[in-house]
Amino acid sequence: MRGFTGQVFHVKDQQGNKVTDNGFINYLQQSIVTRRELKSSGEPKACTEDAVEVEPESTSECTAIEMIGTNRPGIFSEISAVLAEQKCNIIEAHAWSHNACVACVAYVSDESTSTCIHDPSRLATIEDHLSTVLRPTSISDDEFKGAKTGFLGCDSSTSHKEHRLHQLMLANHDFDESPGSARASFSSMGSTGDEDGRRTTVSIDPFNEKGYSCVNVECPDRPKLMFDIVCTLTDLQYVIFHASITSHGLFAYQEYYIRHKDGFFLNSEQEKQRVAKCLEAAIERRVCEGVRLELCAKTSVGLLPYVTRILREYGLTVTRADIATDGGKTKNVFYVQDISGNEVDMDILESMQKELEPLAFQVKNEVLRRTTSMEKESFSFGSLLKSQLEWFSHNYIRD
Repeated sequence: MRGFTGQVFHVKDQQGNKVTDNGFINYLQQSIVTRRELKSSGEPKACTEDAVEVEPESTSECTAIEMIGTNRPGIFSEISAVLAEQKCNIIEAHAWSHNACVACVAYVSDESTSTCIHDPSRLATIEDHLSTVLRPTSISDDEFKGAKTGFLGCDSSTSHKEHRLHQLMLANHDFDESPGSARASFSSMGSTGDEDGRRTTVSIDPFNEKGYSCVNVECPDRPKLMFDIVCTLTDLQYVIFHASITSHGLFAYQEYYIRHKDGFFLNSEQEKQRVAKCLEAAIERRVCEGVRLELCAKTSVGLLPYVTRILREYGLTVTRADIATDGGKTKNVFYVQDISGNEVDMDILESMQKELEPLAFQVKNEVLRRTTSMEKESFSFGSLLKSQLEWFSHNYIRD
């Protein structure tokens, strides 16, 4: 039927169980209906074409900053330090790194007033310092990656944060390897893998009878896989007409029938190669190896720069970060790796525990390894990073 779209999803919760909570089911139904009504009403959207999400209360009085730049060990620590030096309190932040790129969306407030920053001169200074940190450190890097800092202002609506990170990484061409690095050749197909046999394969075939291009993705299954792929196809200006998504065990098979928004399907090998590389990058961005640290504490000015500095001093670099503030508590999730590329030494983490002992952190530690079965090996440090937050606040952090 012309103008009619039918979509059927079979979903599970994050633990892989059937969704039985009626409250959540009702919320999901209402959210879908609301989005559909907003789309049909033709109401204008703020910022970008896909900007439909209203910022949570915790960021309603904050200045939103978007950053892209060249990735290197310790860069998230440097970003945090710059914002602290400029008297900015980080309320929320999300950062990804992939290949030679880093992207970050942060919400900051004035340290003294806890409100949005309006002064144009001050914003220009913050932008200048951040751009210096994000700038490549060599001429060859400068030819490959760019650096950019942008302000979205206060009380602004923006796209889904993770979708925005995809857009920023795509804009900075994270799907291209840095000069001199090896990359598998393509023939309308791309694939990535490792020594454990874990593999991602993207193939693109013509479906001339209907005028579509058929994109096939085979990779290990994980949460938000479909979200990452659909966001990337949308950002590449393709329209999805039909799709089939299945999973068998720990592997996912996804098939999309697409056309470019101008009505044409992919008709050149160069275009097919680019789409395949972009989809691989979208899948890889969210996969983090190393150690996951989850830290919860009372919200305090200067907490994030302090913690990231300690991580850096102990030879650890942050590959991904999610910082959120809610009800006077700050939840920090870091994925960290050894700065030299080696496995994280557990003795180093125990030493870091002593350094951070005054912090009343509850730490959830999880080692992520690439295995065929995608198993997660978890363990606990017991009282790692636990003690009196009040002591730390009194000696290190200004209230």
